[in-house]
Amino acid sequence: MGGLVGSASWYFDRAVALHREAAAHTEAARAEIVGAPSRLVLPPERVEAYRRLAERLTRGALDLVPGWLGWPLDGSTASLKVGVDVRPGGVNFVLAGVTVLAEKFTAPVVVPLLGGGHVTVDADARRPEVAAWLRGVLLRLVAAVPDGALRVLTVDGGTLGAVFAPFRQLVEAELWRPPVTDVAGLHAVLDEAEAQIAVAQSGGGHHLPYLLITSGALPTGCGQVELARLAAIAHAGPAARVHLLLAGYPPPPGAGQQTPARLDFTTALTTIADGFAMSEPPGPERLSTRGSGFATAVRLSAGPVDGLIETVCGPLASAAWVSSSVDFAALLPAEIWSHSSASGLRTTVGRDGRAWCELALDDSTPHWLVGGRTGSGKTVFLLDVLYGLASRYSPDELALYLLDFKEGVSFADFTPTPIDGTWIPHARTVGIESDREYGLAVLRELAKEMGRRAMELKKAGVTRLADLRTSRPDLAMPRIVAVIDEFHVLFSGNDRIAGHAAAVLEELARKGRSYGIHLILASQTIAGVEALFTKGESIFGQFPLRVALAGGGGVLDKLNRNADNLPVGSAVINTAAGVAGANRIVRFPNNDPALITAHRHRLWHARTPGSPPPAVFAGYAEHHIDSDPAYLALNPQVRRPHALVGRAVDVGLPSAGFTLDTSPGRHIAVLGPSPIGADIVHAGAVSVARQHPPGTVTFVIACLVASADAAADATAAAIHAVDQPVELVDAAGLQTRLGHLAAAIDSATAPPTYLVVFGADAASALLAAKDLTTFRSGHDDLRTVLRVGPTRGIHLLAWWRGARRFIDDIGGSSNLEDVACLIALNIASNDLNNLTGDYKTEWHHRPNRALLIDRHDDRYQLIVPFVRPGAYEHQHH
Repeated sequence: MGGLVGSASWYFDRAVALHREAAAHTEAARAEIVGAPSRLVLPPERVEAYRRLAERLTRGALDLVPGWLGWPLDGSTASLKVGVDVRPGGVNFVLAGVTVLAEKFTAPVVVPLLGGGHVTVDADARRPEVAAWLRGVLLRLVAAVPDGALRVLTVDGGTLGAVFAPFRQLVEAELWRPPVTDVAGLHAVLDEAEAQIAVAQSGGGHHLPYLLITSGALPTGCGQVELARLAAIAHAGPAARVHLLLAGYPPPPGAGQQTPARLDFTTALTTIADGFAMSEPPGPERLSTRGSGFATAVRLSAGPVDGLIETVCGPLASAAWVSSSVDFAALLPAEIWSHSSASGLRTTVGRDGRAWCELALDDSTPHWLVGGRTGSGKTVFLLDVLYGLASRYSPDELALYLLDFKEGVSFADFTPTPIDGTWIPHARTVGIESDREYGLAVLRELAKEMGRRAMELKKAGVTRLADLRTSRPDLAMPRIVAVIDEFHVLFSGNDRIAGHAAAVLEELARKGRSYGIHLILASQTIAGVEALFTKGESIFGQFPLRVALAGGGGVLDKLNRNADNLPVGSAVINTAAGVAGANRIVRFPNNDPALITAHRHRLWHARTPGSPPPAVFAGYAEHHIDSDPAYLALNPQVRRPHALVGRAVDVGLPSAGFTLDTSPGRHIAVLGPSPIGADIVHAGAVSVARQHPPGTVTFVIACLVASADAAADATAAAIHAVDQPVELVDAAGLQTRLGHLAAAIDSATAPPTYLVVFGADAASALLAAKDLTTFRSGHDDLRTVLRVGPTRGIHLLAWWRGARRFIDDIGGSSNLEDVACLIALNIASNDLNNLTGDYKTEWHHRPNRALLIDRHDDRYQLIVPFVRPGAYEHQHH
């Protein structure tokens, strides 16, 4: 290359000397021929010298611009190969125009660009010849550069992108971005250039592609800040393969401003009367030894003939679609479970242009924040990540905790279903349409596991998970990935749950990396998360990796607008907590349902035989006591009977209930007008009946409201089935039975009895009446049974449809200690707080949920109540 440049310099200097000599002859002739047309006639020997010089300059120039870099763009390019003319390791020149030496003799003008410097022209692309020239230079570069070795960022504040319209095939194939037309877009372009320069300066620029910023005209509003950034990029760019091709530079200075200084390493074309004057860049790539530039005017080279750009770009775009296309299978490894997670987790998520994009969950990027509007492909992206991880790492290396707070089935693929009994063996717990309470329970479970791991590290005398796994291979220490989709729901509002969840999340975010616990939080928005507002920096600052899908720019820095107008299936990947300048645009594949099913079966069959399925919490699902494992295991060999009433909204969905022992107050009152109250009483009664030897206790069943008839009949049948005596009574019979039990309690002869009452409030008026002989009322007998009954084996399981009537029946809130277990259904929070006297209780009644309050244990537990199968298929409760 040095020889070529030196030869061209000699020719150029010779041309300049001859031209100046000819110019002197011209001026002398003009002085002698006054009033006659000025016409210089050169001596024959001069004409021949110019001819030979023009030929030599042309040969020297064409040596510098092989193939597309210097070929006429007249359509005669069929024999040219694409992508072979640029030498990535050296200085590459490109044809920029021609200069007239004398008479009819011209010579090509070539300028250093890729690997050498920059080119500017002060006229912008609103001038047709400038627009044509700019397209021509771009086409030469696109056709000459090897595949994948050139990125082009276009800016057009003059024609709003029209100047680059012929290249639309490259935009559609996502080889090029759409042109930016405003200052904000220009900032994003400059951010990318500065990011590449930073990478190169850190020593990582050996394999970087060329980055070419091309401007048809700088946007309106471009000021000193933007010009200063351009100047800095011009200075540092060539060493980082960042180059500028700018029309309309320098822009006219604003009022009171000076014309911007010349850019470093830049060939500048400046408008003059008969073309453009060209000044050369300083440095070894200049053509003249003086560095003064051409002494003759330069005419810009003509643009491509119509259709040539499309002819060249069409195959490039098609090839780009093929080579950059991604499918789900391409994300999966050839061999499953072949990786170790000791130092972190890695998986391929898509393509960044032609290159695969691999992301990590490790000490550098321990947690991720993912944002994207509805329909942006957020669920698809998460499944790509999870299947990629589950394919690379075995269940001994990776455990998954998955939560989804929206009405969807994002993680249903990881659980067994009635249609397909397989599951992803890495999944430990999966929440679908999760309650906030369940989300908090999962976070607490993770915090508990973090504490266990911290203790093991301390006992082993190490500080890193990798060291612990090396020294104690017997310990189960898979890395944990917790994915929470629509996580903002967990922290919405400013209540107790949000506060506790924020505190636990902060602890996990700060310390989790040290113990192999990683978080991926995904949401449509992170706005309005009150519980995290004051902790935003402390929590979100622990999430260096940000993934912004379409509409998800909120996870990026406010000044980072690169996620605007992203197509579905693309994402901005940023490893610097969203700061502009650290972006990668990645395309990720859609999921193939058939392939996913086949791969899930492959992972399931590879699991350790007998491995348990994940604990699944489906927020919409009903639960039935007849299929509850704890219920099916009940038998009379128990110390204290336990009434099962539902499943706790907790990790593993354990059965929830209340022990009916001899302690005072061991009764259950279900409160609320929902008919589910009858089902809860049914579940409690039939579960207790299985825990007594046959014939040893009596069940008195009083069904006082029509809505409970079916539940009461089912209760009586189930108790008969385990050979326990059953008495069916009405309100009057209940009153009588209460009187007998109260009298027997005083004489210590009362038999063990369960009073099972459906719609107890319906008997309130009858129980309030006093006996004219004894002056006792049914309420008096009820209160005696409540106060003393448990010591005699007498317990009440009853459903009241209103909290106020319940309080009246038991003798006021001062007697509330006589009923230790309350189960709230659809009663207002204020009524519940007034009832319990605990105004910190936050109860928002909702379908298919109840709040179990154990006043003796100070336990407030959200449950999914047991209901009878099919009882509520056609109604909402």
